[in-house]
Amino acid sequence: MPPIFACTGGKVVRAGWDPYGLGLHVRIDHGNGYSSIYGHMSRIDVGYGQNVGRGQVIGLMGNTGRSTGPHVHFILNFNGVAQNPLNYTN
Repeated sequence: MPPIFACTGGKVVRAGWDPYGLGLHVRIDHGNGYSSIYGHMSRIDVGYGQNVGRGQVIGLMGNTGRSTGPHVHFILNFNGVAQNPLNYTN
C-alpha cells in the first residue's frame, strides 16, 4: 500500500483503532487550533506523543474500519470544525 504523509508538522495525539468507523487512524495536533486525521490505514508508523514533520511518513493507506476499498480518509479541522482541505493547498 502507498505511504501516507503528514500534511504539516505537529504532535501525534491519537494513533490506534477507532471503533466508530475510521479503523486504524492517526490524529495530529498542528497547533493554533488545527488538527488532521488520517483514517482506514493498514499500518501506523508513529506513536502517541511523537513529533512529526511535514511530509513525514506516518503509515500506509489501507482498508480498515468501515471502508469499501483502500484509501485514506483525510480530515482537516480548525477549532474542531471540519474544513475543506483544498482551501489550504496552493
